[in-house]
Amino acid sequence: MYHNKRFQLDSLFLLVALNHEQIKNSTTAGYLLADKIRFHEIAARILSIKNSTLTTLVEKLKRGSFKPESDEEKDCFKLLLDLDHVSYKVQGSITSKRYMRNETWSLVSSLGAPSWFITFAQADIKHPLALYFADTDLTFAPELRDPNERMRLIANNPVAGAQFFKVMVDMFIMHVLGVGLDHPGQYGETAGYYGTVEQ
Repeated sequence: MYHNKRFQLDSLFLLVALNHEQIKNSTTAGYLLADKIRFHEIAARILSIKNSTLTTLVEKLKRGSFKPESDEEKDCFKLLLDLDHVSYKVQGSITSKRYMRNETWSLVSSLGAPSWFITFAQADIKHPLALYFADTDLTFAPELRDPNERMRLIANNPVAGAQFFKVMVDMFIMHVLGVGLDHPGQYGETAGYYGTVEQ
């Protein structure tokens, strides 16, 4: 561990860093899309869309879902599909969640229905490793702390909570599921697993 945690303890840094990462990912995806064969078709569709068509679509969507009727409306919906394709690399976007859902269904189709589901909810304010990640001490020394001090340490350093979560998940995958080891896990051979975090 390192003693200088100024970025971890800054309440706005994580939000700014996440926004920058999302902007970078969406920009990169846009550039990757520009390299595809369909670029000229998409560009022509963008240039041919009329403002009046977009206004009509907005008004119709305000009233609820509907099926596009004219060719111009269909072109708008095709464009939305292409923009969806761009946003799948942006973490937390609707499209990225749809891709994760498709990956899950593919895994179920390939390996069968999952045998069991697990939800992690670690008590990071009670675990000495999480408190060590949140503190500025370089030496690990489990000690009894006041409950208010423990809550303050974790609340002021959300990165420590994330680090602790990753360690616990990695340990679970390795030691309980037996992934990456030369012997089966606690429940036998693991055919596959899939994990997500709440967003």
